[in-house]
Amino acid sequence: MAVTDSSPPVRPVRDVQALQRRSVAADTLFTARERLVLVTLCCATFMCGLDFSIVTVALPDIGRGLGFSSAGTLQWVATASLLPSASLLPLFARIADLIGRKRLFTVGVMVFTLFSLGAAVANTPGVLIAARIGQGTAAAMIAPAAIALMTGYFKEGPKRARALGLNGAVMSLGFVLGALGGGVITSGFSWRWTMVALAVIGALALAGALAMPAIGESGAARRVDVPGAVLATAGLFGLVFGISSGGDQGWAGPEVLGPIAGGLVLLAAFLLVERRHPEPLVPLTVLNQPTVKWSGLLGVITFGMCAGTTVLLSLYMQNVLGFTPVQAGLSYLGEGAAAVSGGMLVARLLSRFGGVRILIVGLLVQGAGTAAMFALPQSVNLPALLITSSVMGLGHVFSVVSFITVMTTGVSEQDQGVVGGLSQLPQYVAAIGVSGLSAIAAARTSALSAGSAPSRADVLGGLHVGMLTAGVLTLAGALLTGALLHQRTRA
Repeated sequence: MAVTDSSPPVRPVRDVQALQRRSVAADTLFTARERLVLVTLCCATFMCGLDFSIVTVALPDIGRGLGFSSAGTLQWVATASLLPSASLLPLFARIADLIGRKRLFTVGVMVFTLFSLGAAVANTPGVLIAARIGQGTAAAMIAPAAIALMTGYFKEGPKRARALGLNGAVMSLGFVLGALGGGVITSGFSWRWTMVALAVIGALALAGALAMPAIGESGAARRVDVPGAVLATAGLFGLVFGISSGGDQGWAGPEVLGPIAGGLVLLAAFLLVERRHPEPLVPLTVLNQPTVKWSGLLGVITFGMCAGTTVLLSLYMQNVLGFTPVQAGLSYLGEGAAAVSGGMLVARLLSRFGGVRILIVGLLVQGAGTAAMFALPQSVNLPALLITSSVMGLGHVFSVVSFITVMTTGVSEQDQGVVGGLSQLPQYVAAIGVSGLSAIAAARTSALSAGSAPSRADVLGGLHVGMLTAGVLTLAGALLTGALLHQRTRA
């Protein structure tokens, strides 16, 4: 009698690889509920990214429309939102764990929308600055809650990597479109419509937040660490205020060094208080994790150097090439397209190579694109401008998504709110990059002009030094990643 072999047929290697690819693709497909969550969170991220750049472009029109007394006073329209956003992040990150991340996110979006409407109808500088403080406070609610919700709804793996990638791309796109949209809106209509646009996006995000499915949260936090909250808020306020003022007022004056020194002292006192508090605002066991503290440092590098270089690029296009604000905004579209493409690609790379390796690659690419701007000429060369800015934007998105991935991986559920806040802090502390690079460029321009009125060649020489500095520091960040994180994560 013949003996039949009942064992399953052996699949060719190519068939197995095809099945594996289909399995990975299936793991990254979002359900309808997950798409709602992702669109809502990305909408809020887009709104916060848009807010900074669209208002910066509209500042001259705002000054003329409301009669601001000086350029220094007008700068408070931007600073009034930045300061509460940075200084209140740790507090709201812990409040998110206390009252619920979805609830805080919803309240934050509602508050941001209402204050955007208030800013749109402001008729005096004081009213507008008050509305901007409200917007910044709301952004401090939204930022940590949004990241904590994203890591809560999407578990570690391909879906989370893809969600974070899309979120990073949307954040960069919001900044780029804000620069373009701010120029178009203020040129054709009024600066008030920039606030209306923010309110409309906020209303869409609010509708999504109310429709988002419930999420399980431990509610481990039972009370707020009041001493820690006061020290962290005041310390970050002083630090960011001093850094933001340094570019305009110089770094040697007491009005700059005083707030920075005071902020550092208060933050040191905050760390001492956190050692003894039973429910610290930021548990030192979390802050001392290598993936948290070193990823945060690298986040400051990628945000600071990209933000500072973007400001230098704007000066290059308008003061050297003679572009109008709208033309300058259009020139950022290459960077925006690269950011979107990078955000869609980075999830696959993270799944295959891991967050630390992609962070190294991202910083290398961003640094190379930034350093290459040293060769930008005095005459218009669109290919060189678009290629260098696009390479910088691509590397920046890789760096942002990967450092957040590394920082939030392996964090317990009860600490997701705190780590979510810490992961958003670098983009606000990155004001040091804007002020520092601007100061370097201005010093070099002054040296080249030798006391006379600087020519376009002098301005270009200063910008070149600032851009080269940003590129070198970013490349150094890639080396730090290998030294500080690569061996530790392997271990």
